[in-house]
Amino acid sequence: MEVLFIITISFFATLIRSTFGFGESLIAVPFLILFLPVGVAVPLSVLLSIAIALAVVVQDHDKIHFHSAKWLILYAVPGIPVGLMLLLFGSEFWTKFILGLLIFCYALYALLEKKQVRLKNDSRFWLFICGFFSGVFGGAYGINGPPLVVYGKMRGWSAAHFRATLQAYFFIASTLSVAGYALKGLISREVLTDFCYALPAALPAVFLGRYLNSRLSGDSFYTYIHVGLVLVGVFLLATLFW
Repeated sequence: MEVLFIITISFFATLIRSTFGFGESLIAVPFLILFLPVGVAVPLSVLLSIAIALAVVVQDHDKIHFHSAKWLILYAVPGIPVGLMLLLFGSEFWTKFILGLLIFCYALYALLEKKQVRLKNDSRFWLFICGFFSGVFGGAYGINGPPLVVYGKMRGWSAAHFRATLQAYFFIASTLSVAGYALKGLISREVLTDFCYALPAALPAVFLGRYLNSRLSGDSFYTYIHVGLVLVGVFLLATLFW
């Protein structure tokens, strides 16, 4: 039964990631931790992230904003060890509570507020803020996406460019996270075994997600993302008290 859950969750999580450019960990981690330890679920999600990112980069490398991706990756690097320390030594309750609250509040603001910050060109300040916190979130729970949504929305990236640019980021950032997990002994035999179950389910979802992404326009694309983030924030907070 556990294997069936891993396969099912991996397929739908990858479909979300391939359609919207991020989000597989927002689906995978909350559901996987219902029956797997956090120390297994998070590394598994990040290994899956590397596989998905590589597939999408090969598909759509011509749509990547390499300049933005480069700085987001560089600024994420100092955030990853901070996230790892939270994962290893922090309070799981408070880490999940703060993460869920931040995701919920930002997504609700983005849905309701009409006048939002817009950037005509890359901003080193916002690249640092979004990159650093994506590293923290990724290191702690494998959830890099929300800070990257903030930056992509401010830059007004199309659905296709958002999806492709984030995969260049995720490939490097997730690889660094896995290296950190390996140094801390978190890439266990159980993690690798579960990854072998997850990968065959994820690959067809990558191609289906690419098709769905091509059908999304700019406004509806970000609306779907923010509604999804509201639901994820609520889910993370609810699981703490249930």
